[in-house]
Amino acid sequence: MKLSLPDFLTPAGRSATVRTRREGPVLHVELHAPDTGNAVTEAMLDELLDIVAAPDPEVRVLVLSGAGDDFCLGGDRTEFAGWLEEDPAGRGIRVAGEKARRVCEAISGGRAVTIARVQGKAVGAGFALALACDLRVGADTASFRLPELALGLPTAWGGLLPRLIHEVGAARVRELILTGRAFDAAEAHELSVLQRVVPEAELDAAVAAWAKPVVRRPEAALRVTKALLNSYAAATRLADPSFLDAELMASVAAATTRRTPAGGNGAGGSHS
Repeated sequence: MKLSLPDFLTPAGRSATVRTRREGPVLHVELHAPDTGNAVTEAMLDELLDIVAAPDPEVRVLVLSGAGDDFCLGGDRTEFAGWLEEDPAGRGIRVAGEKARRVCEAISGGRAVTIARVQGKAVGAGFALALACDLRVGADTASFRLPELALGLPTAWGGLLPRLIHEVGAARVRELILTGRAFDAAEAHELSVLQRVVPEAELDAAVAAWAKPVVRRPEAALRVTKALLNSYAAATRLADPSFLDAELMASVAAATTRRTPAGGNGAGGSHS
């Protein structure tokens, strides 16, 4: 059954960009800023951290989705430009980048099995959020893109690069990043960015088909198995300097801004 927006809960006392809905041991987490394509802001990262950094131990499955036509169009470039204007050295970028790393690590490393439910576009930071999930199902009309290099930025957000190289392979990742081209759901499946592709109307059924057996597994065995999978995956990486992502992003953005004349094509815009 398709998820309806009124079923999600908005935290009291604030205008939320993330909404949640609980179904027993399954927690649905929805990026909810459809007017901006669910662009990732610092407020959204704070809300995600509240949810994923200290999850309810009774949650066995966490489903990450996006409201509206697109899963997530990336980071909010207007906010990004504002941080640089306020502090050209990039302190705001460093703070948000560290929060992004913590969010993605909590999604990938937490005890709950995480499922990304992807429709429309998953770009930049949105791509990273989806890739942090254990299981990823996408609509057959979904598309993916990593545009950071064209924006004068490194591909350094939430530990995306080492995770992507591990999942996809260095040669293919090199081509995707250097060209910045978009690729469709069929290619995403071939690359293991998606493990399953279905018509958009069947996304919820596909999520349920994965969640149903997972919630029946013994809790201790499930928790240890996920920890083992993460440990073995990490052991195959020659290096994982993702803790430097925030520093790299801030340093390059600050340098690019210093070289870009006023009114040029620097960090401004809506989202990456």
